[in-house]
Amino acid sequence: MKITEVLNCSFSAWYSKFKEYTVKSHVIPLPPEFIEYLLADQIVLPEQTVAMATADPDSDDDNRSAEDDIDWTTEDSLTPVAEPPSFPEFEAILKSTIKKLGGQVFPKLNWSSPKDAVWISFDRTLMCTCLNDVYLLLKSSDFITHDLTQPFKHCSDDENLKKETTVQYDLILRKWLSMNPAYEFRCFVKHNKLIGITQRHIDMYYEFIPENKKEIVSDIQGFFYHIIKDNFPDKNYCFDVYRRHQGKLILLDFNPFGRVTDGLLFDWDELEGNGLLPENDSAHHIPEIRCIDSPSGVQPNPYSAYGYPKDLKDISSGEDPTKLMELLKLKVQEQNGELSSSDDDEEIDLMPSNT
Repeated sequence: MKITEVLNCSFSAWYSKFKEYTVKSHVIPLPPEFIEYLLADQIVLPEQTVAMATADPDSDDDNRSAEDDIDWTTEDSLTPVAEPPSFPEFEAILKSTIKKLGGQVFPKLNWSSPKDAVWISFDRTLMCTCLNDVYLLLKSSDFITHDLTQPFKHCSDDENLKKETTVQYDLILRKWLSMNPAYEFRCFVKHNKLIGITQRHIDMYYEFIPENKKEIVSDIQGFFYHIIKDNFPDKNYCFDVYRRHQGKLILLDFNPFGRVTDGLLFDWDELEGNGLLPENDSAHHIPEIRCIDSPSGVQPNPYSAYGYPKDLKDISSGEDPTKLMELLKLKVQEQNGELSSSDDDEEIDLMPSNT
């Protein structure tokens, strides 16, 4: 995988060429100060969004209770916190764009969406209706951090070239579509040949997919040869499509052909090998399609671990044996009745890993 191949899969690099076949979207360049905000440790909402969230235009001073006038200030609340950042011009563009796209949008950066951060959203989706929704998802996502800090990590180019290559980072807001995950497919192209197709969500069994493999392959193959093949600059890449119904497909995204992209039901050793390639240049080559054939074949959701408390994750994986020893010690003390009230304050920190 080369740096140029990664750059060609950046959203702004391909959107204008395939605009007619994909979801309506707006590309908004990220100002440097906003990138710094995304990479900062603390989750502090920008000043304007906090003001909007706390303002209550319908409040009635006559209905205020005595409790509202109590000064709840404590020593703990006086602890200094990071000063809220402010991006008035950028936020004005975001609000206007959300409104233009119907009030509901799907956010992503050049390559990744914050799908590993759905645990923080109220409805467990990536649908955003306001600035707060966008900020919380972006700030809570490891995938977004990877885009901003290590976009060429898996490239085979010289390390100096990786450091010298500059990226124009963009926030992409896409019109929200309520899509059935059963109709999403990931496709793999090698040497300009469509070699593999897999259902996109492997944590579910969809009965219709095994029953309609032939029709699904035919539709995707036709879409590839007529729309994508001669219009995408690389010979090796992946693309995701949404098959609304027979003969009607929507292009969702492009991804680099490499291990940075999830192979789903394919293994990257076989994708990078020659086993899936056609023996000749016949246009009648039929790519292999893979799906979950029965309920017993369902696989774990690959993103569920991101909302799992970090300390429990470390304990279960054995990455931090000290925490395991602390937990066992507490359990022994509890069983022996040795756990005093003072011990209750020594709790293991179970904050989610993405905060």
